[in-house]
Amino acid sequence: MSRMNSGAAASRTAAHHRWLQRMPGLATMRAYQRSWLRSDLVAGLVLTSVLVPAGMGYAEAAHLPPIIGLYATVTCTLAYALFGPSRFLVLGPDSALGALIASIVLPIAGPQPERLILMAGMLAVLSGVLCVLVGLFRLGFVTDLLSKPIREGYLNGVALTVVIGQAPKLLGFGVDGSSLTEEAVGLMRGVLDGKVNEVACALGVASLIVIFGCKRWVPRIPGILVAVVGAALAVAVFELDRTAHVPIVGALPRGLPHLSLPWVSLQQVVDLLPGAIAVALISLADISVLSRVFAGRTGQQVDRDQELVALGAANIVAGLFQGFPVTSSSSRTAVAESSGARSQLTGVIAALCVAALLVFAPTLLRTLPTAALAAVVIAAAVGLFEIREMAVLLRLRPSEFLQSMACFAGVALVGVIQGIFIAIGLALLAFVWRAWRPYDAVLGRVEGRKGYHDVSRHPEARHIPGLLLFRWDAPLFFANAEIFRDHVGRAIALASTPTRWVVVAAEPITDVDVTAAGILRDLHAQLKEAHIELYFAEMKGPVKDLMIRYGVSAGMIAERAFPTVGVAVNAYLEQHSDVEWHDWDD
Repeated sequence: MSRMNSGAAASRTAAHHRWLQRMPGLATMRAYQRSWLRSDLVAGLVLTSVLVPAGMGYAEAAHLPPIIGLYATVTCTLAYALFGPSRFLVLGPDSALGALIASIVLPIAGPQPERLILMAGMLAVLSGVLCVLVGLFRLGFVTDLLSKPIREGYLNGVALTVVIGQAPKLLGFGVDGSSLTEEAVGLMRGVLDGKVNEVACALGVASLIVIFGCKRWVPRIPGILVAVVGAALAVAVFELDRTAHVPIVGALPRGLPHLSLPWVSLQQVVDLLPGAIAVALISLADISVLSRVFAGRTGQQVDRDQELVALGAANIVAGLFQGFPVTSSSSRTAVAESSGARSQLTGVIAALCVAALLVFAPTLLRTLPTAALAAVVIAAAVGLFEIREMAVLLRLRPSEFLQSMACFAGVALVGVIQGIFIAIGLALLAFVWRAWRPYDAVLGRVEGRKGYHDVSRHPEARHIPGLLLFRWDAPLFFANAEIFRDHVGRAIALASTPTRWVVVAAEPITDVDVTAAGILRDLHAQLKEAHIELYFAEMKGPVKDLMIRYGVSAGMIAERAFPTVGVAVNAYLEQHSDVEWHDWDD
């Protein structure tokens, strides 16, 4: 009986441990230190001052009502505090997703706010489910499809799209457009037709100056908060909404968001799915990079897969409570860290403060001009531009610069989703191209240097008469196996003496598929007819196993594979005693 009881206790302990692994916030609270409370409280209050204008502004960027941004902020922050493994990371609406969300939901829902909210909520749920699945099945490597050049091109495209989309609001008028081109044309027409509201423009420009000025000269002062509060006070004191017709946010609905499944049709779910994949890819890449950066700075070890699960949970909760897709925020995370945050309680305090604003003082931001919100979004978008990095990329790797520019052009001109997938397709094509036509070399011995070196880089290298040392710098697969055979044949034809042995330096060959194995078998037979022996050196064990499994003669592998090129050279010299060669041994 005692053995059964101990087994049940062990089972309960294991289940409890699994729950704590999936809810790191609970584990943090169990080990919470009272000395952290003051720091978390102060950091939470400071973070609140950034969350409110950022949430409202990024909702505007997604063509959604500002209140939706606050709903998403509250719910996703609480969800991440429970499921997130990082003690400092802050999630929420972000400028990197605003244009993407708008490009997905606007064509499906049209301009009706109610339908937009439903579509945005379902988009958050779908992308959240994808993120959770990626984390649970440990598929985080899919984010590697978004290389650094692609992310930079995407961010540049999004930044331009956001700036053009928010510029009319900064100037005090509205533009209807579903693409960058339409919004740019609408912006120019509005300016030429005299639609600019000078007072709203002055408030927006002044807000930008305050935000950038604080960031540049007094970074400890939250410029966003100063700009937003100052603009709202100016409108309230001088009644600019009435006297100068300055567009304002208006009173926010009182109360908290309620649980509501965003019911949409099955066809609309299908239409939203490609966009959900794009949102998930961008969000996964963002949080993977940011969590590693802050974990390294604080000495923490963060579970990457749990981070993705937490991101998915935050999006699902946001979608179920009238929100929209969220991702990690480098700026708000930096605010939390610099303010002294010690644990996830910082996010909880900030979320509760935002919730208190919605319950007790929803009219506090009634006079906030939309021009000031546009300034908040534009300031964030300007920070997304990666101009210097693009210049470095152009100098170091022109081919990847072109990939980045293709992503930028696709996002800006074709569409955000299309641009992302165009860039991923180009990146995969570039990878296939490099593997399809990899570098290969004939090797020789350079006097005074150990080993065997590329004769095209070392023309002074010496050859052993009758021995061809050939290196292939890629896996062998169906697309390049014929090229491998042709290049071996060309090297034999160009050799200065008749070839007796071909030794393939196979260390860079990490894989061989069925097609390549068959071509290797044929090459062996062709060379044998020409009285040339084919050997391998430094072939990896798993590659040998694959070739044997494919049916390539085990003898061809076992008897013709040398551990090193040097051993292969010595074996050739021993077998061909007529070759006069000195001072070749390593």
